[in-house]
Amino acid sequence: MKKKYMYAVACSLLCGAQAMAQTAYDAARYAGDELNGTARFVGMGGAMSALGADISVIGTNPAGIGLFRGHEVATSFGMNATKAESDFNGSVMNDKRNKASFDQIGFVYSTKIGNRTTLRYLNFGFNYHKSQNFNRQFAAGGMLNGLSQTQQLANMVAGSIYSISEMDDIYNYGVEGHSGLSNPYYNTNYPYLGVMGVRSELVGVGTFEDGKGGTVQMPMGWNGNANGFRSREEGGINQYDFNVAFNVEDRMYFGITLGVNDVNYTRSTYYTEDVYDGNHSGYYELRNAYRTEGTGLNLKFGAIFRPIEDSPFRFGLAIHTPTWYSLTDTYSAELYSELNYKFANEADNTQFKADERTIDYAGESVQDYRLVTPWKFNVSAGTTVGSFLAMGAEYEYAGYNACRMYYNDGTPMENQNEYTKSILKGQHTVRVGLEARISSAFSVRAGYNYSTSAFKDGAYKSLNANDMRTDTEYMNDLSRNTVTAGLGYRGKWFYTDLAYKYNVYKSDFYAFSDEALPATKVTNERHQVLLTLGVHF
Repeated sequence: MKKKYMYAVACSLLCGAQAMAQTAYDAARYAGDELNGTARFVGMGGAMSALGADISVIGTNPAGIGLFRGHEVATSFGMNATKAESDFNGSVMNDKRNKASFDQIGFVYSTKIGNRTTLRYLNFGFNYHKSQNFNRQFAAGGMLNGLSQTQQLANMVAGSIYSISEMDDIYNYGVEGHSGLSNPYYNTNYPYLGVMGVRSELVGVGTFEDGKGGTVQMPMGWNGNANGFRSREEGGINQYDFNVAFNVEDRMYFGITLGVNDVNYTRSTYYTEDVYDGNHSGYYELRNAYRTEGTGLNLKFGAIFRPIEDSPFRFGLAIHTPTWYSLTDTYSAELYSELNYKFANEADNTQFKADERTIDYAGESVQDYRLVTPWKFNVSAGTTVGSFLAMGAEYEYAGYNACRMYYNDGTPMENQNEYTKSILKGQHTVRVGLEARISSAFSVRAGYNYSTSAFKDGAYKSLNANDMRTDTEYMNDLSRNTVTAGLGYRGKWFYTDLAYKYNVYKSDFYAFSDEALPATKVTNERHQVLLTLGVHF
């Protein structure tokens, strides 16, 4: 390939190919959920699975709907403020975003069977709530000290393109005199990002000693000087829960919930890097657009027991099946490079730049696939003290390493599933909360959540040699802490609740995969104010 000064734009194009696209980071994103629902539920830290009698327990312990003895309708909405602070080699960046949200609406229809019958109440419930809110912005960057994303591109090329002539064919596709060459973006044996790197000259050919007195030619990237990264995420997971619950002798409560999840997630990213190689220098910009849409189904089973007849103490058990998702991912990418090659003029030893050239392709990559999230197990306990204090606590476990991905025809993504097991692990969550009645109508609440990380130490994003993905960045979230507080008013038929939630967690961010690349230390914060309006009758 000839070395040139280049202005290059390349967009990947492929539909329905069986090339690897999904990663464990996608599985972890859609398998998780966050504390959200009614303001009373959030104000108590979500620790109401054994206490019940709140619409939001329909999604944690379905048996809690069995404790209702009347009808209820409630809706909740609020405001979210997110902040992400990144620190890469001493370079600190901040990004914030504020957005209103509609978080919940639901009802319970309670049917009294009898005072002395074994079955006392048969209740039905429905609740919509936003189980995941993805809205946020993020920025990071700093000095790379020679490390470069282009080296990852070169490694991807080395794993799939086995001759210099192949690289030359890819580079010259579309050029006059090379019309017989096949479109490299349609070749599922080639990595999209690697092809884009070759065609924009971010991946070239280097000559290296083979250790036997000879030389060998291999794909080679550039040295990185400084980089910058920005991302914008939007959307969420909307959960629709349909419930039936039973009250047996006011001592045992059972429930089942059918959950329907609707996924709508978009992410746009921008990455830029200054590169150099000897006297040559330049920069490039990589833009990615990513969208996921789809639906999922799950079941939740729950039971609550009051073991001592004269005591308000009760404990609960709940099992959540995996969510069986059918998802569609859509990708597009654009790569712009401006590389200056300087050559000596033999006559006067001056420097000059080579000519420029433009490459332009357009399109999107689309893949349908299936995702199965892990089982979840919940145990809880709760009690009341007189009519002025309620306390709850619970523990939940989800084995994220059990996430499984399948092609749309049902064929397992074997390599990706093994990779998921190797970097994800079980997540443990503890929730505690209390509510104190300060008068006949007003209550105050407080709660706390702690969740361990779902990522193993050293987790990284794997892009295969035949991968259609062009986004190399990834973020390993660490443990999470959530503190909540709330106020409540209860009238004869109307009630309103207000809650505040503060969620904070650390993350390790990497713009690309390189063992020598230090983590960008990120602090993520979310403030949420939530208002619930409801009636009971």
